[in-house]
Amino acid sequence: MRFIGIIPARYASTRFPGKPLADIHGKTMIQRVYEQTLLAIDEVWVATDDDRIKHAVENFGGNVVMTSQHHQSGTDRIAEAVSKISESNQNQYDVVINIQGDEPFIQPEQIESVKKCFNSPNTQIATLVKKISKQEDIFDPNKVKAVISKEQKALYFSRSPIPYQRGIEEEYWINHGTFYKHIGMYAYKNEVLREITRIDQSSLELSESLEQLRWLENGYWIQTEITNHESIGIDTPEDLERVKEMGLL
Repeated sequence: MRFIGIIPARYASTRFPGKPLADIHGKTMIQRVYEQTLLAIDEVWVATDDDRIKHAVENFGGNVVMTSQHHQSGTDRIAEAVSKISESNQNQYDVVINIQGDEPFIQPEQIESVKKCFNSPNTQIATLVKKISKQEDIFDPNKVKAVISKEQKALYFSRSPIPYQRGIEEEYWINHGTFYKHIGMYAYKNEVLREITRIDQSSLELSESLEQLRWLENGYWIQTEITNHESIGIDTPEDLERVKEMGLL
């Protein structure tokens, strides 16, 4: 099975303009993400709509493809990128892995876990979840929760605390239920990626502002794998300074 990793990277960001080019101890953020991804995937590309990011990737020897400035989501950008790459190099890819461009701590083991999901022929889309260990995360709408089946198939994602613990005071929920946080890395069978970009936004997606609900609502199989690695995204300059102070970079 042939995998390709795509890292979507935009220069424009309301909270952190130019984030992919932020310096992290002598390397740009996008370079650090790229190098971590290469530890688990043989072929990696950055998909961008900005010449500054393109030149930065070329300067460290990475693969980069230019995409439209008018995409509504990273999924659309990835679909265009894979189409262009396949057209230029005549390679066909079985699975496309979407790597977040603002997570320089991405672990190769996480990527390998997502790849493993495709050992099952039923898997159309794969992603990661992590067991929640902090009470406050259950009620944080910015921490997306996932409910999964015994076979670890995704049943639902929500910004609300799910599953609800009836008859239990909220402060004790962490001790009475199993809660999973969604880790936002996706992998798609190539033909499924093309299909989902042609589907209109769904009512559940619009309600929760979660793109993956569109896929569930249209009957796609999302397989999850449980990871023990924490996801540490950098959304603001303050986030970057904080992780530097923590000695994580």
